[in-house]
Amino acid sequence: MTFRTLTPALVVAIHDQVLNPGELPGLALDKSLEGALARVENRLAYDMIGDAYDLAAAYAVAIAQGHCFNDANKRTAHQSMDVCLDLNGIQINWTATEIGPVIIRAAQRLMDEGELAEWLRSRA
Repeated sequence: MTFRTLTPALVVAIHDQVLNPGELPGLALDKSLEGALARVENRLAYDMIGDAYDLAAAYAVAIAQGHCFNDANKRTAHQSMDVCLDLNGIQINWTATEIGPVIIRAAQRLMDEGELAEWLRSRA
């Protein structure tokens, strides 16, 4: 199956859009966005991504847990997940009160990629 994937440049652009005034811009010096996204590419290379929900969840978890940015990692994870779904033909409507706790759980390693993908499927 062929998916439309996210590039590091796109994720940086997403981050720049979700950053609020007064928050710290840019990438964290000791983290690698490319490294975090490589986790997703690796899963694709080894056929561990079955559908766009798996792909979007993998991006969200990699970005949320990777803490690659100085600020707004969870918002970037959420928006990247949403963009990934959109690029692959899926639109899910959710509220901030609904998605916020889910992304926080993923960032805290209380929800894994599979659980997040299943949550996404249940909202489609």
